[in-house]
Amino acid sequence: MPIIRQDNLFDMHELFEMHELFEMEPIHRFNAIFSTLELGPLLRVFDKKTHRGAPRELNYGAMIYSLIARVVERIPTIKHLVKRLKQDPFFRFDCGFLLSDDVPSESSYSRMITAISETDALAKIHDVLVAQAIQEGYITEESLAIDATHFEARDKPTASEKKEKPAPKKPGRKPKDEQAAWQAAKQKLEDEKTLYEKEIVHQLDASVEALVNEMSIAPKWGIKKNSDGKNMYWFGHKAHLAVSTNSQYIIRGLMSSGSLNDGKAVIPLLKQIQQTMPGLFQAGIMDKGYDYKPIYRQLQEMNLHAVIGYNPRREVEVVGFDKHFTPTCVLEQSYRYDSYNDKYETLKYSRSKECATCPLKDDSLCQKMFKIKRSVDLGKYTSPARDSVKWSLYYKQRGAVERVNAYLKEYFDLNNVRHRTGKKVKIHFQFVTLVYNATRLASDRLKAAKNVALAAA
Repeated sequence: MPIIRQDNLFDMHELFEMHELFEMEPIHRFNAIFSTLELGPLLRVFDKKTHRGAPRELNYGAMIYSLIARVVERIPTIKHLVKRLKQDPFFRFDCGFLLSDDVPSESSYSRMITAISETDALAKIHDVLVAQAIQEGYITEESLAIDATHFEARDKPTASEKKEKPAPKKPGRKPKDEQAAWQAAKQKLEDEKTLYEKEIVHQLDASVEALVNEMSIAPKWGIKKNSDGKNMYWFGHKAHLAVSTNSQYIIRGLMSSGSLNDGKAVIPLLKQIQQTMPGLFQAGIMDKGYDYKPIYRQLQEMNLHAVIGYNPRREVEVVGFDKHFTPTCVLEQSYRYDSYNDKYETLKYSRSKECATCPLKDDSLCQKMFKIKRSVDLGKYTSPARDSVKWSLYYKQRGAVERVNAYLKEYFDLNNVRHRTGKKVKIHFQFVTLVYNATRLASDRLKAAKNVALAAA
């Protein structure tokens, strides 16, 4: 049965900042969050195909609002949600249930979540919400911080398949009569690989639809090093987030298997952002785990500054350059980053202050200026240059995505997975990120209303 929600009148002076949003009365808090969501795509999933026959018995609109309220209230399971709806009439009315409506059963919620998992309705609602935040001026020209965080699955861990040891290969080059067959077999193995089994460079020419559809979401074993340098294992999934650094909205999020390399989720995120929000952001900020040449190329195509920590790979020290790839003089004094030429994609380095008192300043060995094209090495020569003041200021903003990761786990129950199979876990992930963004937008709106009220006073 469809419902019509009406906004309640309440005091705007108490509504500001996200943490204060959670201290409000429940009806005010729910109304503020629900008002940010356009649930049309989700409600259409449950529309009747014809006007004939009996009407639907369940209030799907209220059920969807109750799932959102479950994340806001941190209700651990659907069983506890049904119990709360039965015992708390105010909570039931806040979610939009009518007095004549029966409280849905756990099975009804399970069937509804299964139906939602077969659609992309939640992704469409998320896109509309982010576009609304941009239109209202809460997301402006800022940077993107990208990172991944893991969360465990509820599925029973499965033992990894033991691979048989390959037969020892005959050393040396293949004979000429075997070269063609060997190359054909090698190419066949490469063609049989999925998009995410191949190297990252193959993602540059792939479509957004292929990148999203081929991403594995089944729970798998993952591994990463903790702060002590020891390997940590988990069975589950990864959440890959692209977050705006100032406003801290989740611009785009993807869920993958726990075994996926973090770097292989960046180009799908960036291509989705390029498709829907071109030219809005200034830089892509990541840690050294994302130091791959194809990622630099994708950022360059989007005209974004690449601010990524450098990951040395068995490299020897290059004479004439310091550890940040800045040219050095005869006395091994680093030059100073001066500027970047967009037209020629060239970094300009000039003498440092110490050169003013150097005895070799007028010597022919001392070069006054260096110009290096970015095309020499996109990873080493970034704009702005590594270790420059501007690069350091950009890199400090990477903490935004780490804060959002912590918010999702601590306040929005990202770790509390109550579903099995990747499809349903993806719905859990999408609900969590959607409710986080809705809470952020509600907080920004209420803060803006408070500022207007204070200015008028």
